[in-house]
Amino acid sequence: MNEEINFILDSTKEAMENAIKHLEKQFSNIRAGKASPAMLGSVMVNYYGAQTPLAQVANVNTPDGRTIAVQPWEKKMLQEIEKGIQIANLGFNPMNNGDLIIINVPPLTEERRRELAKQAKAEAEDAKIGVRSARKDANTEIKKLEDLSEDFQKGIEIDVQQLTDKYVKKIDDALEIKEKEIMTV
Repeated sequence: MNEEINFILDSTKEAMENAIKHLEKQFSNIRAGKASPAMLGSVMVNYYGAQTPLAQVANVNTPDGRTIAVQPWEKKMLQEIEKGIQIANLGFNPMNNGDLIIINVPPLTEERRRELAKQAKAEAEDAKIGVRSARKDANTEIKKLEDLSEDFQKGIEIDVQQLTDKYVKKIDDALEIKEKEIMTV
């Protein structure tokens, strides 16, 4: 019986942990005013006929807070990389100097910052939904278990709720940090 309960609690914790990981990944895709290699994470490049992620054909780094530099491993890939960045429709204007591609990241407007903060809030809410869904699944599984006294069942449900509260707090904290990052000029 204890093994079943531990399994339910472990799988619930894992599901909640996955919701946090997904949120962090989504947050990394939301621009926060300063240049980041993650901004080009969705760019695909035609590499000898195959669509390949940019990171597999070039070095992407940020020499300063407003610039992204893309240095291809093969010089003949410059045009393909430039084309890939434009096709990705990220709102960037890549400049090719013959050796590398330089992208100047324009500063965000106040309106755009508010939109991004709203987007971050929506992602956090999705993560909370994932956490609550894991709680619901756990409570359903606990109710299915037979040979449990009502008091013991309530105790486990309280443990699941405490776990839920802990992960919701983590999400709120992550959102607060991301909003501060987005709104900082």
